[in-house]
Amino acid sequence: MNSYLASLLPEALLVDLPEIDTQHEEIFDRIETLKTACFESSYVPIDEFHSLLELFEQHFATEERLAEEAALDFVEHTKVHRDTLRILRKALGEVISGAHDAHSFLRYSEYWFERHISDDDKLFVAALHAHRHKRSHKRRPAADAFSSAQA
Repeated sequence: MNSYLASLLPEALLVDLPEIDTQHEEIFDRIETLKTACFESSYVPIDEFHSLLELFEQHFATEERLAEEAALDFVEHTKVHRDTLRILRKALGEVISGAHDAHSFLRYSEYWFERHISDDDKLFVAALHAHRHKRSHKRRPAADAFSSAQA
């Protein structure tokens, strides 16, 4: 595993792809910052909540780009991303209108994201690593592959 040091991202949620791990950490940091800003207060920093959704969008776009570059089937994972963004936007609208509290929104976001990393992103990154490994072996000349197998 890389020497990635995460302050809020538990080691169990690291996926061993620095770009993705960094984005995961940034999202968890933003959620924690929002929890602190809203703690025992009715104050809801709307722009910061929208910025959290933008972080999710950027992260999902990164995963989708990586999958496309590797020619991986990512249709179902992309559908999960789209559905999640729709649900989070709706839920944020309810927070803004006062129908739901900010803490519930943040707890849901955090729980969903932890589950998504464990259940979906780890599988995606494993497939990505397997694809890259397979591709790198195809590029090696036969003599190099043979000599490394003999070592």
